[in-house]
Amino acid sequence: MLLRYGPENNPERRAMRRFSMRLPASVRVSGIPAPFDVESENVSARGIFFYIDRWMKVDAQIEVTMDFPSQVTLTDALRVRFLARVVRVEPQNGMRVGVAAAIEEYEFLRSEQEGSAELQPGWKFGASG
Repeated sequence: MLLRYGPENNPERRAMRRFSMRLPASVRVSGIPAPFDVESENVSARGIFFYIDRWMKVDAQIEVTMDFPSQVTLTDALRVRFLARVVRVEPQNGMRVGVAAAIEEYEFLRSEQEGSAELQPGWKFGASG
């Protein structure tokens, strides 16, 4: 495991570089039919951090769909859906919590794949799973 030390001499456990990206995302939580609209704070090849207005449990399974604009991809805009597992929850003011999730699987979507359920290995998301 690659360790780096942050500005406060706390061990940094991230092995992949995080990019600050405030992008709209849709988060589906296992067992809840409607997705939650969120905004990412940062993203890496292996994880995402966002804030959501509901309590999340560590180890919860989530599905996230994000659009990466051409300014980020440096080519065509790209829609990505991934399955992730919550690894950290940071309570904020009120019901808002920060959520760090590790990406386990992902797929690139075309518009006709929007409702695709290919990435659900035994996970039940909403009424369609």
